[in-house]
Amino acid sequence: MKTIALPVLALMLAACGSPLPTAPLSAPDAVADTSINARLGSPSLARDLHSSAITLDAYKVDLAQRIAQINAAKVYSGRPQALLRSVIVLRYTLDSHGNLVRSEILRSNRDATTEATALASLKTAAPFPKPARHLLRNGRIDVSESWLFNSDGRFQLRSIAQAQMTE
Repeated sequence: MKTIALPVLALMLAACGSPLPTAPLSAPDAVADTSINARLGSPSLARDLHSSAITLDAYKVDLAQRIAQINAAKVYSGRPQALLRSVIVLRYTLDSHGNLVRSEILRSNRDATTEATALASLKTAAPFPKPARHLLRNGRIDVSESWLFNSDGRFQLRSIAQAQMTE
């Protein structure tokens, strides 16, 4: 049993430490990023905004930026550490107005503190900018996002995180 458990454990740890793919922002995207962050500063403004994102991935970036901005004290800057404390994957549903309809944990290492932080940060950031009509299915949009927790309990969101450290 030990001969099987050790390689499996090694693979699981290696997967946690592997770099996450990210795409750097181009100059026009960086300008758009600044303007949407300025407009999303308050929850009441978010309700009145329509996201200019055309794709689901671009809309996820808008959402992640809002979550990070509203929860700035809980977010770390720079690259995620090599061995993360926790990775929490949430799936959540927004209605056509950007209101949070439901959320659930899809993946967790059973760290109750980081699970609670991820769920609370999502709820605190609601409402979100209205999604483009073509992204909706039956008046709603489902989104999955990963919260990457460093050992100090602060997080980044995978959609906007830098590449993870290797050591």
